[in-house]
Amino acid sequence: MSLPFQLILGSASPRRRELLQNLGYTFELRTQSGDETYPDYLRHHEITDFLAKKKANDLKYSLSDNELLITADTIVWHQERVLGKPHDREHAKETLLRLSGNWHEVITSVCFSTVYKTRVIHDVTRVKFCDLTPTMIDTYFKRGNPMDKAGAYGIQEWIGLAGVVSIEGSYTNVVGLPTALVYNALKDLSNQWGNEK
Repeated sequence: MSLPFQLILGSASPRRRELLQNLGYTFELRTQSGDETYPDYLRHHEITDFLAKKKANDLKYSLSDNELLITADTIVWHQERVLGKPHDREHAKETLLRLSGNWHEVITSVCFSTVYKTRVIHDVTRVKFCDLTPTMIDTYFKRGNPMDKAGAYGIQEWIGLAGVVSIEGSYTNVVGLPTALVYNALKDLSNQWGNEK
């Protein structure tokens, strides 16, 4: 789908880059290391909405009139708390044991920004793991990389293939970008914002 904007992806995530490419879009990467803290009173999608918009604000100064910036943030939400990226292997193991045998939610917010306007959308997917054994967790540490992922796992990696027994909602949302939602949002924004240019 051709767009009336030059797309800018404000994310260093190789998974988001690949998903956006697989949708057929061409885009420029433009990233900046920013502060990912958020107010303690935020809950659930309020957190990812806030962080996706914060990432956009960090890059918005660099936009030209014909550019549309996409930023995103993903968290794992379990028992009313965020399970973020692990600090070390022990923390990753603790996180996976917390998810073992349980349902959790993966929330991704996507922020679309031009020089003049901003819109934030989000998607929520429910995921359930089987009872993860120490052997399964050790195998994942050898075959995958839990350290750079919210909730200490990538659903597209070994632990997702072997351990995820049920999923309700968008699979690509768990990977890091709800592609159907993004596609439809870009279509809508092209009609709305593109006509205002």
